[in-house]
Amino acid sequence: MSCCCHHEEEKKACTCTEGEFPQAPVVGSRRVGHDFKGEKAVVYFTRKIDAEHLKKLYALVNGEIIGKVAIKLHTGERHGPNILPRDMVEAFQKDIPDSTIVETNTLYVGDRDTTEKHLETLKVNGWTFCPVDIMDAEGTTMLPVKGGKHFKAVSMGKNIRNYDSMIVLTHFKGHAMGGFGGSMKNIAIGCADGKIGKQQVHAVSDVNLPWDQWPGKELLMETMSESAKATCDHFGKRITFINVLRRMSVDCDCAGLAAAEPTIPDIGILASTDILAVDQASVDMVYTQTHNHDLVERIETRHGLHQLAYMRELGMGKPNYELVEIE
Repeated sequence: MSCCCHHEEEKKACTCTEGEFPQAPVVGSRRVGHDFKGEKAVVYFTRKIDAEHLKKLYALVNGEIIGKVAIKLHTGERHGPNILPRDMVEAFQKDIPDSTIVETNTLYVGDRDTTEKHLETLKVNGWTFCPVDIMDAEGTTMLPVKGGKHFKAVSMGKNIRNYDSMIVLTHFKGHAMGGFGGSMKNIAIGCADGKIGKQQVHAVSDVNLPWDQWPGKELLMETMSESAKATCDHFGKRITFINVLRRMSVDCDCAGLAAAEPTIPDIGILASTDILAVDQASVDMVYTQTHNHDLVERIETRHGLHQLAYMRELGMGKPNYELVEIE
């Protein structure tokens, strides 16, 4: 694999070696990753996207998962073409005792903005093989944000408090406002309740404003990170993260049938107990691909890489990681 640095001055300062996945840049031209100090997180990786390898990676990162388990999954708008394969998720879920898929209602008007419509959409999309808990169907709860500069607490679906552990099972892809959606975005938006919490995280005063007038860029990356930190802090060590890099449209699964066709090849599955490391590694892998223009453009035009920089600032994980490939 060639060096990630494209300019001569970057190459002189670069410490990456052949065979490594280079760390991604942050917003702007400053590159990060090669001068990070301290301990590395472990990120497990397989190129094979199937139930067997999903379960194999989970077995390497599930040491603290106990009790009643929430599987945070983006179940998608009706007939979305890029949603994680139901048979793969079903085989995975059936191997995890006392587990439930969890979701919350949406802020935008669509197939899932009310509990009634959400329940019907779950049936349409095939999420019928196990319980799916719409966590805000019966109310909300506030989870504190430790060390946040935007929030002291974020409003979440009340039922998040019913679970001892959480598995964040994420379809990694682009996102219209966030640039990309990894593990952080999955819980930042996906655990916030559909009205109060999601409006908080989007930092929008009036949800009736056109989408292009909603705050985004650095502010959104920071509010999402703080929301995700509230969930991570709530579960402590009893949370783990899996990103599936397949059918990576520039659009989120909330776009449904309107999502753009992916132009980047499938990459594989990554898993870690470290949320920053797993999202950093996922972005790095996107940046190493030849046919990555559309997804990279989506990430950078939305300032999505600030997700990684701000998670680092909040101390949410390790930016350095060791990638361990599993056959």
